[in-house]
Amino acid sequence: MKKRLLFTCICLLAVRLGAAQRFADRFVSIADWRLQTDEDVVEITNILAVAGKNHMDAAVVSFGLDTLCKASPEFFRRLRAVNRSCEENDIELIPSVFSVGRGDGVLAHDPNLAEGLPIDDAPFLVQGGEARLAPTNPVQFRNGGFEEFNGNTFKGYDLLDQPGEMSFADTAVQHGGRASLRLEHFASNPEGEGRVMQTVQVQAHRCYRITFWVKTEGLQPMGAFRVRVLAGGRDLAPREFHVPPSSDWRKLTMLFNSLSFDKVSVYAGVWGGKAGKVWLDDWSVEEVGPINVLRRPGTPVTVHSEDGAVVYAEGRDYAPLQDPHLDPWHDDGEAPPLKLLPGSRIREGDHLRVSWYHSMLLDDSQVTVCMAEPALYGIFEHEARLLVENLHPRSVFLNMDEIRMGGTCRACRGHKMGELLGECITRQVEILRNYAPSLEVYVWSGMLDPNRDAHANYWLVDGDFTGSWDHVPENLIMVVRGGAPLEASLSFFAGRGSRTLVACCNNADNLQEVQGWVKLAAQTPKLRGCMYVPVQKNYSLLPAFAELLRKPEPHPAAGPRNDQSGTAP
Repeated sequence: MKKRLLFTCICLLAVRLGAAQRFADRFVSIADWRLQTDEDVVEITNILAVAGKNHMDAAVVSFGLDTLCKASPEFFRRLRAVNRSCEENDIELIPSVFSVGRGDGVLAHDPNLAEGLPIDDAPFLVQGGEARLAPTNPVQFRNGGFEEFNGNTFKGYDLLDQPGEMSFADTAVQHGGRASLRLEHFASNPEGEGRVMQTVQVQAHRCYRITFWVKTEGLQPMGAFRVRVLAGGRDLAPREFHVPPSSDWRKLTMLFNSLSFDKVSVYAGVWGGKAGKVWLDDWSVEEVGPINVLRRPGTPVTVHSEDGAVVYAEGRDYAPLQDPHLDPWHDDGEAPPLKLLPGSRIREGDHLRVSWYHSMLLDDSQVTVCMAEPALYGIFEHEARLLVENLHPRSVFLNMDEIRMGGTCRACRGHKMGELLGECITRQVEILRNYAPSLEVYVWSGMLDPNRDAHANYWLVDGDFTGSWDHVPENLIMVVRGGAPLEASLSFFAGRGSRTLVACCNNADNLQEVQGWVKLAAQTPKLRGCMYVPVQKNYSLLPAFAELLRKPEPHPAAGPRNDQSGTAP
């Protein structure tokens, strides 16, 4: 009887352990904290306790670990506290590092490493010992104050969605003048679109700033308000403004580069709107000088006479053109002048042609870094050493995702973008493994996946990411972001013999979609496991997610986490 009871207990324990190990990797993402306060540590340790209790085995953390050389003693104290909590809960801490698409960490070292868009031969006029932009064909935005209207239509605009149903001239609410444009009743449009658009003539390869005022009342969903600048099927200014659902008049500004186009369509309004109201007023657009001008080897400044006969020398004819307020996340500053030096060959009243490169803000906060600038890898080298010295990681997560600019500055222009991306990732891995030779490396797969972002015509990239997957180390673990076309992505990497991990991004109040991802994951060869990626710090479903990973189902074994087949020696 005792032997039978012992045998039964052993079997039950084996079943439980086997279920817990159904996936070799059971990760939780902790990415919305910067360890700025002790309260951050409390919140994170609470999540780690839940994760440990539910047999999760690793936490992928993103605390701004690309800037350890700038971190305060308080930051390191908090980081050690989080690391201890991981150890206490038998959870591996996996640092997420080396982002290029969201270059905050790199740009904290040097903002000039932002990818640059070119300005070619902008006209400048010399007055009072300095030269400033003097546009020869000033851009015109017609009826920007919405003062000229007939009923609910406005003069000068090329598109206005459903006048009198969704779009209205409002003489009771305005920022300036006697009227504004009001947008509402978005449910009357199948796509929830309430927009206004005007086509504007511009000069190719110039920088422009749009300024406008917006007011909201009960707008749903949050983030529905947008501004777009389209030309030739491309969005030249992929920006998002997190305008509150209800807000008094606020001024918004944004920059865009005209690239090779001489005409652009400027849209503003609501996409996917469900409820509420938006007012627009006092639009303007202007060509601007060297705002956020970048100064590094790949972004030179050139100045020559109007006829091109004389090329002037920096340091001899003019002082270095630099923006003392360089901040890639702000585009509402004043352009610095080009200052003449004593003995300059440039004279008062001369007309010049000036070329430079400027940074570009995408979405609400994204600035991309140039992957071809050598100084980038010096930063990675320095930070990799500090990372290994302080955390001794067994694994790292390369945050190489959403690289939405490239091929436009002199450093990377002409590169095959797929090869350049592969070289960048390869060098990152080499740098990290120089300090930790047995390091396991996970990487976001989107930029290496033809079903996602590894293709041509990607955002503001001048080039093609196709083939990037052929230029990275074979032993990387590809982290596939859950959602369509997930099945095609998993099949692609399985066909190449790559190990994979599914990042289950969940923004619902249930795990219905996640259940499908987990089922598909269980049928994919060499799939290591799944990662819980919450939206807006919602970890309430973590225990249920962990239970999904423990449910026994036929699964092609991925091997334990310490299985080094296919990894670095």
